[in-house]
Amino acid sequence: MTVSIRPFDPSKDSGLIHPWVTHPKASYWMMQGASLQEVEREYTAITAHPHHHAFIGLVDGVPSFLMESYDPTELELVGLYDPLPGDVGMHFLVAPTDTPVHGFTRTVITAVMAELFADPATARVVVEPDVANKAVHALNEAVGFVAEREIQKPEKKALLSFCTRADFEAAVAVAA
Repeated sequence: MTVSIRPFDPSKDSGLIHPWVTHPKASYWMMQGASLQEVEREYTAITAHPHHHAFIGLVDGVPSFLMESYDPTELELVGLYDPLPGDVGMHFLVAPTDTPVHGFTRTVITAVMAELFADPATARVVVEPDVANKAVHALNEAVGFVAEREIQKPEKKALLSFCTRADFEAAVAVAA
């Protein structure tokens, strides 16, 4: 599988991701019931924000996942943990499918992490998935994340987890 990642374009990509973010399997994305206009408005705000970025991931040329990166000293985790220089926050969502491919989501999260660590300024990736999202906890662990503790965000109870560059490289080497 060949994975590529490009910047999100709200005017052309909101219609693409609307069925992804509103799908029942995307319940942790918290956009169930959102209209196309609401999704476009949300992603227009994200792409305009200086500390939040959105991307579309393509697998073999087909749009297949959504990726977000953010500065946790400015968004999402402000006041909830002690950030270190080089921390980058991340979210990802794989497009729903009726024909799942074994290992696909692991390929996606590995590509997302590789993209984030391609920036030499990234020292550690921070995630805060819902504590109930056991599937993503397992994926995070597979690419090197270490859970630190539960935190209470306004919208959810989250599992604060970190992945250093060394932890990611070690996890990828084991998987290879």
